[in-house]
Amino acid sequence: MILQISSGMGPVECRAAVGGIYKALEKEFPDIEMITAVKGEVDGSFSSIIYSSERDLSELEGTMQWICKSKYRPGHKRKNWFVDVSIIPETEGISETLTADTVRIEKFHSGGPGGQNVNKVETGVRITHLPTGITASSTRERSQFANKQDAMKKLSAVLREMNMTNKDRQKNDAWSKHAQIVRGNPIRIYEGENFKLTYVKEEEENDSL
Repeated sequence: MILQISSGMGPVECRAAVGGIYKALEKEFPDIEMITAVKGEVDGSFSSIIYSSERDLSELEGTMQWICKSKYRPGHKRKNWFVDVSIIPETEGISETLTADTVRIEKFHSGGPGGQNVNKVETGVRITHLPTGITASSTRERSQFANKQDAMKKLSAVLREMNMTNKDRQKNDAWSKHAQIVRGNPIRIYEGENFKLTYVKEEEENDSL
């Protein structure tokens, strides 16, 4: 699954919290892998980190709190900083490799100038991508082989465009999550510059059962 930890529109302390909490999560879940990150203005800070994991980390979704006096603004009284962890919907990449197992090739009579003799020859080619049902056809060339190659190129181009659209949609989802942070009722609380985990909401709920 893909997740994002974000400072939203918070100040530098929230961006520092993103970096610190992510490092804490790396120690807790060694398999997580950073996909992309937007660095902040101070060392170790990030406005956003998108990362992946093979395991189900749905338990991490929500607001996380970092309690620490600001070292960037010593006179600042506030010591509670919030970040958001959200699940980014994964886009299913469509394989752009066309194989005999993924396509259905049909031949049809290619119309056009030249009279009835041309219409009797099956030079037109229609290719259907079985996983998506997308179809591309070609009658522009005189040979069946050339039309098959042309239809393949068209189909590959359509699938490539669909993948790019899906990736753009995923980026938009990530940005909308980045802009929204709900403060209060955190699922986790970290304290101090070493980001010690002091509270996990799920554990408290289990203890009360």
